[in-house]
Amino acid sequence: MSQLEDLLADNKKFVENKGYVPFEAGGKPVKKMTVVTCMDCRLIELLPRALHLKNGDAIMIKSAGAMVEGPYSSVMKSILVSVYELGSEAVYIIGHTDCGMHGLHGSQMGADMQKRGVSDHNFEKVRDAGIQPDQWLGGFDDVADQVKDSVDIVKNHPLFPDDTPVYGLVIDPLTGELRPVA
Repeated sequence: MSQLEDLLADNKKFVENKGYVPFEAGGKPVKKMTVVTCMDCRLIELLPRALHLKNGDAIMIKSAGAMVEGPYSSVMKSILVSVYELGSEAVYIIGHTDCGMHGLHGSQMGADMQKRGVSDHNFEKVRDAGIQPDQWLGGFDDVADQVKDSVDIVKNHPLFPDDTPVYGLVIDPLTGELRPVA
């Protein structure tokens, strides 16, 4: 059986057994908060528990490194939707220690892509779109600085409301301990 077939079989059992019932929630966050965090698999269950969140309490936006890469990125657009359309009244940007984006060099990732068959022609297409792959694919040197930079992007966005707080934190993926950084 393939991974997809296993997934669909498990899903069928989940639906048949009404496994979704404990997760029923409305579409707007009960705690009126938005969390931007990393896609790291260690945070899937740990972060909500460390924040005492249950399904329906918060909008959860995940990106590599919890990075808000720019004022017109999809992450920033999602934050604006969460505030204006879904009722969030605070934004929390939560990076984590031992992050895979820490020290990631775009040139190394580009080399890894080429090993998997991505051609120079495709990298040229990216450059033609005005993107520098080595920069775009890169990570950060310090998680606290990255979180602070992301907080600044959100706070200084021309469409972000001045009365909405933005907090920056770092979580330890081993213990769940949170540390404010911005």
